[in-house]
Amino acid sequence: MIPRKLKLLPEHLYPSHEWSITETAFSQRWMGNAETIFALSNGFLGIRGVFEEGRPSIEAATFCNGFHETWPIVHAEEAFGFARTGQTIVNVPDATIVKLYVDDEPLYLPTARMTEYTRELDFRRGVLTREMNWSSSAGKQIRISSRRLVSFEHRHLGAIMYEVTADTDAPIVISSQLLNRQDSRAIDEPRTSNGDPRRAKAFSHHVLNATDHVDENHRIVTGYRTTNSRMSLGVGIDHVIETENSWSAQRTWKEDLGKVVLTIDARAGVPFRVTKFFTYHTSRAVPPGELVDRSMRTLDRAVRDGYEALENAQTAYLMRFWERADVVVEAEPRVQQAVRWNIYQLCQASARAETSGIPAKGLTGQAYEGHFFWDTEIYVTPFLTYTDPRITRNLLRFRHTMLDKARDRASELSESGALFPWRTINGEEASSYYAAGTAQYHINADIAYAIKRYVDVRGDREILAEIGGEILVETARLWADLGFYSPETGAFHIHGVTGPDEYTTVVNDNTFTNLMARSNLRYAADAIDWLEQNRSEAFSHLVHVTRLEHDERARWRRAADAMYIPYDEERGIHPQDGNFLEKEVWNFKDTPVENYPLLLHYHPLVIYRHQVIKQADVVLAIVLHGNEFSAEQKKSNFDYYDPLTTGDSSLSACVQAILAAEIGYEQKALEYFQYALLMDLADVAGNVVDGAHVASTGGVWMGLTYGFGGMRDFEGKLSFDPRLPAAWGRLRFPLRFHDSYLVADLTHESYAFEVTDGEALTFTVRGTDVTVKPGQRVELAVNDLPGVPTS
Repeated sequence: MIPRKLKLLPEHLYPSHEWSITETAFSQRWMGNAETIFALSNGFLGIRGVFEEGRPSIEAATFCNGFHETWPIVHAEEAFGFARTGQTIVNVPDATIVKLYVDDEPLYLPTARMTEYTRELDFRRGVLTREMNWSSSAGKQIRISSRRLVSFEHRHLGAIMYEVTADTDAPIVISSQLLNRQDSRAIDEPRTSNGDPRRAKAFSHHVLNATDHVDENHRIVTGYRTTNSRMSLGVGIDHVIETENSWSAQRTWKEDLGKVVLTIDARAGVPFRVTKFFTYHTSRAVPPGELVDRSMRTLDRAVRDGYEALENAQTAYLMRFWERADVVVEAEPRVQQAVRWNIYQLCQASARAETSGIPAKGLTGQAYEGHFFWDTEIYVTPFLTYTDPRITRNLLRFRHTMLDKARDRASELSESGALFPWRTINGEEASSYYAAGTAQYHINADIAYAIKRYVDVRGDREILAEIGGEILVETARLWADLGFYSPETGAFHIHGVTGPDEYTTVVNDNTFTNLMARSNLRYAADAIDWLEQNRSEAFSHLVHVTRLEHDERARWRRAADAMYIPYDEERGIHPQDGNFLEKEVWNFKDTPVENYPLLLHYHPLVIYRHQVIKQADVVLAIVLHGNEFSAEQKKSNFDYYDPLTTGDSSLSACVQAILAAEIGYEQKALEYFQYALLMDLADVAGNVVDGAHVASTGGVWMGLTYGFGGMRDFEGKLSFDPRLPAAWGRLRFPLRFHDSYLVADLTHESYAFEVTDGEALTFTVRGTDVTVKPGQRVELAVNDLPGVPTS
């Protein structure tokens, strides 16, 4: 992997705290980073970490998961089957704006004299707080306190508590706003895509059209409909005032801006507190007027229960979350802080994503258009399956809602079964570049892999009867139809596909794809057998809806058994694809560091001609199917592919860290893990301003548990072979496996395991069978176990 410069947040501005991230002074230099790092989300509603005053900002944005506008994809040269409909998540009206004026002087942080400033995101409370003391031009001292949250308990609700206290009598104005930005993006012209395909495109038309409106007392609620996708939105704000100062309120509204302006005759030392509740509701089918009604009811409850109840519920939710998800690392304080920030991002991205997927950036930015990719199944669901399997199940249900469109897409590409879209919001393929998009057929097997892992880890086969069986049938059908048998050798080949490495496209026999397809085919056959034997009614329904033929399972097994897996005997490695090793190796020595990522500096054809890898491909196959590779093969493959891997994708470092740890490359494992851990906090990829890399945050958890914890779950059997770095004193993490809650506590002297709830659990530790009963703590001396690795 090409070494990356870590743009670490300066310690004096962002000191180390294990359970929070704190900003001790306003800094325009780090403002864009901070908007992502301090973003709040619950998986449905997301708000970037902009200031309440509205200015300055790099990308002020609020998102509702799945709420999108469509637009026609224009191809310079048309061809049959190209994606036609672009989809972009909409930057919905901003409810965070609370502008402050003292003596008619606005608070503007770049020029304001701040004698005190602290902003903190507390991972245990889920609240973004800010404490400031502003010395105004007139010499008045203004104390400003704010608290902001997006509720985990109440999916559609957020709140800001804003309190102002002056040291002398002063006229104060607070303008609380609901602003619909005209192009539904907060990105100024210099922040448009500029040729970077990862960034969202600006809309060329007005997206949100007001259709319904209510304003009364201190409340404003508006209903909108999007121009093309015809989705509807209800958004509203309401205010609760607490003060002994005299004050008055004025309410105004027009289509794109609603205001509640509070005019206060502030007395010295007497605080003025306004609590602003905001709510968002979206729908594909319900008219905006009904969403306005829903918004009114949400605000009624919020005002009735008050802000304190919201914070208490937030703390209770996160207490439960950290009990099942916290990973303790005894290392330097910044490591623990970064670990918890990454895990907290997984909570924010998934907690209430109940009828949608998880966008590549979560709800922290508009990059990648808010699309759902394979990231969810391969990088995020492992964490969720082991900590909150309910969410994994919901995500798989959401994939199932796309099945009919996936069937249509497969038919359009002259294949049987179903082909899930590479990137999408509404189920239609939205990738306009088929070579690195639609050609990534492995998305089918990635979804099947997530189903299998969920069943193996949770022990819940009922999902096969509900939705899993139907997905498995249609994905297996695609592989059986897509591939072909060699007339010379009888091997089953899959041609014209792209693996995870997007620097090598439309190839024959991509090793990752063939291994994943083989797993998909076998598991589909086994799962349908189980349904036939154990859930006859569900099996009959499945046969009816899929028109499953009696001999299909046998055909799938035959294709799986004959699957061609490339292998080079001389090198002892698995070629990434059928002709990868025939290409010239990229000239890494003479490639300037500033030319990475390569995709922004070289024509695709230049990249495709070379042995150069954007992200782990064969290495990822080994991590996911490690039981199918020998120890020698793992090492040989890593040694060959590691120097060819640029790491231009945020999905790579975590995977390389896992395999490096397994094969005993401790320093390399730590180096790659650090890249993953600090992907956003140190802006490794150079684009943290565009949002958090959610898949990489999932990869951090995988690096901790699979990499240094040595955990594996092949074929539903739990095992541990820890690789604790010498620099770490302890690694502790909880897991849910079937109906048992297990805590692994690993040090250099002992490996301890405790079942804190549920049934007894049996697993292996370095090949030794271990059974732990409920309430029991089993401690194993490291030196008594076989196969202790050496660095």
